[in-house]
Amino acid sequence: MKSATATRIRLDIAYDGTNFAGWGIQPNHRTVQGVLEEALGLILRAPSVVRLTVAGRTDAGVHASGQVAHADVTTSMAPAEIHRRLGRYLGSDSDVAIHAVTLAPPGFDARFSAEARRYEYRIMDGSDRVNPLERHRAAILPNRLDLDAMQDVARRVTGLRDFGAFCKPRAMATTIRELQEFEWKREDDNTLVASLQADAFCHSMVRALVGASVAAGQGRLSIGDLEKLRDGAKRTSRFKVMPAHGLCLNEVIYPPDDEVGARAELTRTRRDLPSD
Repeated sequence: MKSATATRIRLDIAYDGTNFAGWGIQPNHRTVQGVLEEALGLILRAPSVVRLTVAGRTDAGVHASGQVAHADVTTSMAPAEIHRRLGRYLGSDSDVAIHAVTLAPPGFDARFSAEARRYEYRIMDGSDRVNPLERHRAAILPNRLDLDAMQDVARRVTGLRDFGAFCKPRAMATTIRELQEFEWKREDDNTLVASLQADAFCHSMVRALVGASVAAGQGRLSIGDLEKLRDGAKRTSRFKVMPAHGLCLNEVIYPPDDEVGARAELTRTRRDLPSD
């Protein structure tokens, strides 16, 4: 029999966030982390809790098609077998699924090795024929939005900057991020989709950026006011943070395997804006 060894595994995960109180474990609440850690513990017959480290902690109601986590386990089971057993345990009708379980390369950290994350936000606007199949993955607004105004917002917030106006403050946490991509498009006549990519997102940042776009698309926020708020980098009530259920984490981007350790060390260094 193959002896048990300590190893780090990578899990590629998707979930419908509707009935979860977010990713992170909370007392008396069903969470993605809680469901998966329980499943791993039972499958591996672990004597203690198997802890998952995730690329990005999602809030209650937020979905994911490309979430990534890692876990340090002691087992003789191959990653492919862990994957198979997890799928069997969760079942085909589960609201969380494991797309892959693989051996993590040396130095890999699901959170700190990531180079970028990609999110999508969906809005249905200006239709009196709402598709009920979309109600758990799109925010529904009664009036049609101005796509050009929303695109203007996206262009003016892209780049490396302090996103304090769009982030929920957290003690000892920086709000400096590099928003690498932000684009709006009409998927069909009544559906708007935002695609955003950044090196990392601070708490509520995507939903606040979408909220600023919506305010501009409704004619309630001028570009001049947006720029003042952006440059002031202070939390504001001039626009709403949009509902969680319109948001989905689509992808976590990592460097080549031989660079993941160096990337993790770099990310742990606190970011500051470059001086002029």
